[in-house]
Amino acid sequence: MILIQVKVNYPFIYFLVKHNLVLVYHIKTSSYVTISNMNENGECNAYELNGEIPFGEFNHEKHKYLEGRSFFVNEEGLNMMVSEINKQIQLHRPIVDSGPVHIVSMESAAGSLRVGLPRPRTVIGFPDSLSIGPISNLHTEAGRSHRNEWLYENINSEQEDNVLENQIMNTLREIEDIAPDGPIYVWYGNNAIEQVGLRFFLYQLREKTNVIFLINSPELYESSKDEEPIFYTSQIESSELSIIFEKNKKPLSDEERTRYHIEWEQLSETNEVLRIWEDNEIKSVSEDYYDTFIIETLEEMHLEQEQKDFIKTADLIGEILTRNLQIDIFYLESRIRHLVYSKVFELKGIPKSMRHYSVKLR
Repeated sequence: MILIQVKVNYPFIYFLVKHNLVLVYHIKTSSYVTISNMNENGECNAYELNGEIPFGEFNHEKHKYLEGRSFFVNEEGLNMMVSEINKQIQLHRPIVDSGPVHIVSMESAAGSLRVGLPRPRTVIGFPDSLSIGPISNLHTEAGRSHRNEWLYENINSEQEDNVLENQIMNTLREIEDIAPDGPIYVWYGNNAIEQVGLRFFLYQLREKTNVIFLINSPELYESSKDEEPIFYTSQIESSELSIIFEKNKKPLSDEERTRYHIEWEQLSETNEVLRIWEDNEIKSVSEDYYDTFIIETLEEMHLEQEQKDFIKTADLIGEILTRNLQIDIFYLESRIRHLVYSKVFELKGIPKSMRHYSVKLR
């Protein structure tokens, strides 16, 4: 089913589907929605459009909704509905200064910040890993569309289709909605995900006049000698993040902000789908960069078996991460599938997620 017309009667939005069926969505929240939670944050009812009434004159208050009527909207249609709903939420959402704003890559890190930081504060977690996938012109709609298509074709994220896309757009809306008065803190670590994210966030904030502070959490974290190396903000306990936040911070100068903007523009001109953090810089590398490492790790795991046999993909990925923590697990899984398709690995099971299949060397 294709949604052909939209009419706004806020907080209601009318979607004309087919020629005589109108879906009326009642917005009941100021929070942005996704395909997976749109029914929890609003209400949708179907109405029959009398042929004598043009859609532009339709008002649901003068009609009775169709009880017990089921209807189907495909994924593309639902995504379009969510986009329009969020557009209206943003238009009518009050911009309120709720204290400092903290931005960080990865939801796990955002969760730790929400627990550890004093209120009032707003924490925005970016749900996507920018160390993998195309980032060419990601600050544009065309760039985001190209990236979403690549993720859909290559990455088993184990989420419903379009949900990640909704979450990313909602995060960008939240960044756009930041009030102009409070300070903004961008947290990052010594890894490609957070380093690329840092530059992307600062580019998204380029029109903001707020004071911006950068917090490199691993550098400010006081670890004991026996601890494993810290690369990610998400590796640090909430209580420790609170201590890090209290340390002296220097705001970014205009020159520093401009430098980061330029660095993002340079990154967004690259076409590679894999980035690493090495020698204190972001490096774009070939998509098969980790393939030899994956093969060698599986070889070593086979040596520990009495007889070479299939190994769960999740176990292989777990072993790889003990040797190199700075690899995106979903990218690893995509390369393992590639090695299966390339006849390097044998397959047992259905590769719909890393838990559902096993591999062994041919």
